[in-house]
Amino acid sequence: MTNHWINDEFGEISLGDRRLVRRFMKTADELAGHPSASINQACGNWADVKGAYRFFGNPKITHEEIFAVHACRTAERMKGEKIVLAVEDSTYINFSAHPSVTGLGHIGTGNQEQTGLVQHATLAVTPAGLPLGLLTQKLWARDMKKRGKAAGRRKRPIEEKESIKWLTAAGEIKRLTPAETRVIIVSDREADIYEYFRKAEGLGTEVLVRAAHDRRVMEESPFLWEFMEQQSLAGTMTVTIPARDKQPEREVKMEIRFSDVRLCPPAYFHGKGETLTASAVLAREKNPPSGIIPVEWMLLANSEISSAEDAILRIRWYRCRWHIENYHKVLKSGCRIEDCRLGTAERLKRFLALMAVIAWRLYWLTHMNRQDPDASCGTVLEEHEWKALYAKINRTPESPAKPPTVREAVRWIAQLGGFLGRKGDGEPGITVIWRGWQRLQDIADTRLIFTDAV
Repeated sequence: MTNHWINDEFGEISLGDRRLVRRFMKTADELAGHPSASINQACGNWADVKGAYRFFGNPKITHEEIFAVHACRTAERMKGEKIVLAVEDSTYINFSAHPSVTGLGHIGTGNQEQTGLVQHATLAVTPAGLPLGLLTQKLWARDMKKRGKAAGRRKRPIEEKESIKWLTAAGEIKRLTPAETRVIIVSDREADIYEYFRKAEGLGTEVLVRAAHDRRVMEESPFLWEFMEQQSLAGTMTVTIPARDKQPEREVKMEIRFSDVRLCPPAYFHGKGETLTASAVLAREKNPPSGIIPVEWMLLANSEISSAEDAILRIRWYRCRWHIENYHKVLKSGCRIEDCRLGTAERLKRFLALMAVIAWRLYWLTHMNRQDPDASCGTVLEEHEWKALYAKINRTPESPAKPPTVREAVRWIAQLGGFLGRKGDGEPGITVIWRGWQRLQDIADTRLIFTDAV
């Protein structure tokens, strides 16, 4: 095994049979070393390929068993943090290109002829932006017979809706949260559900949600947006909006308003629900450029906000939600999970449980470069890996007595992936790092073979 972090992460996995554990660890090591490759390419020989397919096809193993070990390790890493943001989101995993796969459901919206799985995941992130690991992963296939929005969907109990995923994840996060760590669950507009706030209140869990509904905030009061616009200006802050949809990165000055609000139960509760206390923050771009839609975030929190500093802190926390989107990009584009051909949805779920962890490790590597750049690269690379990397980049068989820094090593890995490292290029991004990581594994494996042969 060359990826020792696999042993650290999954060392406590118990699958009821030591042979299954050995096969899992072997397969995990091979896929971690070649995250963009197919199973056939990643495994070293035909015996390992067959072993991997048999493992993912074993009906006695569940994807929950595989993922649960990593979730516990994530919780252990959280113990050293005072505050952790649990950022949630769903994504569609599209297997439409493999029509022979059984057990899939429709994905997307409307009558799109696409099939695949839905994944809802929670990534634990420090406020500084270091991803500590995943806390939840739920995978399911939608019913192929049910498409679009069913009549009376709003009146159905939450337990019968896909929206139950938010409540289920909140319970799992609470169960895994260390006693000494403050966790704030950060979600986008899809989580703006009365039952979700009610669940969080019952659990004693903090949530921060971007509002989607312009609801009344008190009896006979204006609706949410109008009410917040009437609040006095509390302050301003400048945020960097990353490049998106052909718009370049830009600095945005935002005006901040905040207030206590009341969340009233929907009409279909028929008096069964109680009004919930919450805090709202409205952040709106001041003087946007001509032709640009102004940036606006309406945030709802179930914790007290009593000052402009509190409001600005919630905005900073919400901006960390983008980490889950970037993580899903690594999972789908970097690890190319949608190219996998395992034949059935259940086999794919087991595969995805493992690849979810490998994708996190790649994403973690990117951010270690920014969080602790001067640390020894021995914290992220095995000895044979950094020595092979040093030899390749510096074109010398000799290794230094002291390992390079994390920043040096990550930039060299990115260089293998096409990063030029010019003065104005900044720090390498996710794409060049995962490309370089795969090249490094081949180089490091070759070095290990020749070193062992000497």
